[in-house]
Amino acid sequence: MTGAPPDAEAPHRLRIAVLNRIFDPAGGGAERYSIALVEQLAQRHEIHVFAQEIRHHAPGVAYHPVSMLLRKPRWLNQLWYATATWLATRRGFDIVHSHENTWHGQIQTVHVLPVKYNLFHGRTGWRRVLAWAKVWTSPRLLTYLGLERLRVAPRRGRCVVVTSASLGDTLAATYPAAAAMSTVITPGVVWPVSPTDATERRAARLQLGLPPEGRCLLLVGNDYRKKGLGTLLRVLRDLPADVVLAVVGNPGQIPVFQRQAQAEGVTSSVFFLGSLQDVAPAYRAADCLVHPTLEDTFAMVVLEAMAHGLPVVVSSAAYCGISSLLSHGADALLLDDPQDVAKLARTLKQVLGDEVLRQELGKQARAFANRYQWPTIARQQEAVYFATLNAEQR
Repeated sequence: MTGAPPDAEAPHRLRIAVLNRIFDPAGGGAERYSIALVEQLAQRHEIHVFAQEIRHHAPGVAYHPVSMLLRKPRWLNQLWYATATWLATRRGFDIVHSHENTWHGQIQTVHVLPVKYNLFHGRTGWRRVLAWAKVWTSPRLLTYLGLERLRVAPRRGRCVVVTSASLGDTLAATYPAAAAMSTVITPGVVWPVSPTDATERRAARLQLGLPPEGRCLLLVGNDYRKKGLGTLLRVLRDLPADVVLAVVGNPGQIPVFQRQAQAEGVTSSVFFLGSLQDVAPAYRAADCLVHPTLEDTFAMVVLEAMAHGLPVVVSSAAYCGISSLLSHGADALLLDDPQDVAKLARTLKQVLGDEVLRQELGKQARAFANRYQWPTIARQQEAVYFATLNAEQR
């Protein structure tokens, strides 16, 4: 399926149900993706959001709170959410668009690696038998696998949206029948007015409680281990004394990494900012985004940082979906091995020590991100909606 041009008019106004259990910009990349699409599509269509946690309100959007009978176990709550939203959206909507593991909805946007892939990829022989034994003795895994299988099951008019080509390849390898009904719609960005100047950078640092002088690295992510914070803390001790690291994300994981920072002797150089409803001040405060991730199906934070004109150091395409679209040394600096402490240290010293390189990378980053603005992405999603409706009517 292909997207409509950005200036195309919608054939008619649709009534759309959006399923996203946590509708909160601080929730993570998947949540910000869903919220941004809702904001854009609400300008042209009637949007109804069904969520258990709602911490964002867009003009013209109808919000429908879904009860949470039990916060834990999570698998039981996921099953309840899927059932409750199925009952609520069976009639009255042109499109049901799910960002969750549910069996219903013509549009299924997949943001993460399949559960089945994580359980069985690379396992053969007795290891595969043990994996299946683990599944059959776990109501949690049985529920997640069952919902996932139903989610990608072939159905007339169903479209599975993946956020990167690499995720699409993984999904097709895991569920071959899903390949024919899959399409890629990447995340987008809200376009900043202009790159950050020195005055704005200083003001952003003061706002966030960061040192106003010196150089600032930024890491953004909710799973600090997966995003490579442990490696980055080891690197930090080898960087110049005026370099600090700002960390944005899940406050629940902060104590563990505070202890590592203390063990590495870099406590005074690390600033844990917790979850931010608006990450933009952190982008304005930084000199470079560092994303040595071990697993990201796309990495919205990389695209957002590039839109702010930040040079980016990010794991290669083997670890991070967006990197398949980037050119090393032009758009960003790519890490073949994000756990290679020495190589990461050399790369960061290169970026921090060369202002011309930083400016050139920032300029190219802006040019790259300009092609992924949310209005364009929303039109691609809208085109999928109408293609789905046409397929259902055939």
